Amino acid sequence: MPPPPQMEKQPLPLEGAEVAASLLGANGAAGSSELPVTSYPSEPPARDGWNSKVEYFLAQVGFSVGLGNVWRFPYLCHQNGGGAFLLLYVLLMLLVGIPLFFLELAAGQSIRQGSIGVWKHISPKLCGIGYSSCVVCFYVAVYYNVIISWSLFYLGNSFQSPLPWEQCPEQGNITVAECAASAPTTFFWYRTALDVTDSIEETGQLNLSLTCCLLAAWTVVCLGMFKGIKTSAKVMYFSSIFPYVVLLCFLVRGLLLDGAREGIVHMFYPKLEIWGSVQVWRQAATQVFFALGLGFGSVIAYSSYNPRSNNCHRDAFTVSFINFLTSLLATLVVFSVLGFRAKNTVMTWPGPQERWVPSFNVSEPGSVGLAEYRSWFHAHGARGPWNLTDCDLEKEMQKGAQGTGLAFIAFTEAMSLLPGSPFWSALFFLMLLNLGLSTMFGTMEGILAPLADSFKVLARNKTKLTVGGSVLGFLIGLLFTQRCGNYFVSMFDDYTATLPLIMVVVCETFSVSWLYGADRFLDDIEGMLGWRPSVVYKYLWKYVGLLAMLGLLGASLIRMVLQRPTYLAWSQEKVRSPLGRGGPHGGGGGGGPMCGGLMWRWRRRSWRRRSDVLSGGEGGGGPVC
Repeated sequence: MPPPPQMEKQPLPLEGAEVAASLLGANGAAGSSELPVTSYPSEPPARDGWNSKVEYFLAQVGFSVGLGNVWRFPYLCHQNGGGAFLLLYVLLMLLVGIPLFFLELAAGQSIRQGSIGVWKHISPKLCGIGYSSCVVCFYVAVYYNVIISWSLFYLGNSFQSPLPWEQCPEQGNITVAECAASAPTTFFWYRTALDVTDSIEETGQLNLSLTCCLLAAWTVVCLGMFKGIKTSAKVMYFSSIFPYVVLLCFLVRGLLLDGAREGIVHMFYPKLEIWGSVQVWRQAATQVFFALGLGFGSVIAYSSYNPRSNNCHRDAFTVSFINFLTSLLATLVVFSVLGFRAKNTVMTWPGPQERWVPSFNVSEPGSVGLAEYRSWFHAHGARGPWNLTDCDLEKEMQKGAQGTGLAFIAFTEAMSLLPGSPFWSALFFLMLLNLGLSTMFGTMEGILAPLADSFKVLARNKTKLTVGGSVLGFLIGLLFTQRCGNYFVSMFDDYTATLPLIMVVVCETFSVSWLYGADRFLDDIEGMLGWRPSVVYKYLWKYVGLLAMLGLLGASLIRMVLQRPTYLAWSQEKVRSPLGRGGPHGGGGGGGPMCGGLMWRWRRRSWRRRSDVLSGGEGGGGPVC
């Protein structure tokens, strides 16, 4: 019989007395406070493994680099001190993120099981940690694939010229009032794509277009996971690499745009005073936590397919810094394009409304600089009968700078201003599609691998398990394709993942560093790698990482208690525009007639009861218009 492939999983070898003692349950020097380790039969030698290190690396990077790197990190960086936030992020990544990421990689590679099997192997009393990871993974997968379906919808609409969100639609040679009062990109997102209701209580019927896109998204995920990592790893060669090609293309194009310099300067301008804000530390820690995919079980599942000699310590640093550099690259791209969009918006003039006495030519926006106009406005803008606003580049870039507001409103508007806009639009949404799929493959692996490892009947029918899980995910996902589905996506994103995942990581860290013993765990790693990691990891796991996660948990709980849960609802009757359409393509990006001719209003509603507090902005809680 020929020897097994190098990357194939083999039964857990016993390399030395220390490894045998720690992994098979001998108490030895563990101490009386530690849980006994139960011995379990070794796994079957025929279990799949990575064909090469490249496949594993692409899978791990593809899972950790997701949509949050593109539409969450730039916003947080800009809102929380620019360069100062970057320093804080790197600090927390080094002290908390990488040590915990290394812990999960080492646990999966050492015990060579999914999340359920790893914690059950350490002690049967801890298997609930693995089941919790699976449940949270499924919650995330259900609504995350809905976001992928939105990208599919926009991708399908990008292959036409002009783009459907460049201009307001007309009915009988009359512009649709709701679009004229807002903006073409905003109208297309809320009325054409989502056809959203005014509140979560008004469910409405299923959105047929989005339902078909959701079915297509789950079909792609199912086909990619059909034979486990043997098929998903092949897809990763494209889905993990293609986004970097697109980001580099957008970076080159973005840096050539007028306003890119202003956008990047506003982005990285350091505000060191934010280090004194607890809220900023909480947001930075949360971003580190989610960027590395801690607690999902996917990191453990992917590393469990590695040979025990793999240098997981080097992998932890490599993947973490690639994730950070990707976020940095995406930040440059986003704010070079948003800088162009903001400058284009603030330099768009509505023309004279009444008698006014500025010294510049109002019919030509290029005849006056932004600084000169702002100086005139602060001196005389409030004296006349006109309806003008201050053109603040900073505020314009904040609008729609995160989440769906960035991807489906702000960025689509900016791309509609570029020559060859359909090409750039298709490229952008194809990038979002691949970012989402690579993360979905990891999320599904965090569900399927632990279940297959723990239940022999599921291991023998893994294909049926994959298909069944995809069908169940699609059926539950129909909740999000209703007209009110966007509000449920916001609810799931805010409340179903953060706290449970933090609790899972707290339990993981406490179990390894205190119950199992940090020294014993370092002994296991030494037996795998042939060298012992620094003793610093012992203190980072036992004190720094654990206390940081407990602090993050406490801050999140306090925030939930002090702030009543709300959601932003698109209210059709609140949409208004005092001076009609304005801005490029019959609309602009929001701050009043002078800066695009738009004013719209949101209703901030409570999850518990409806609340008619008016709030402004676009896309996920932007600033008041």
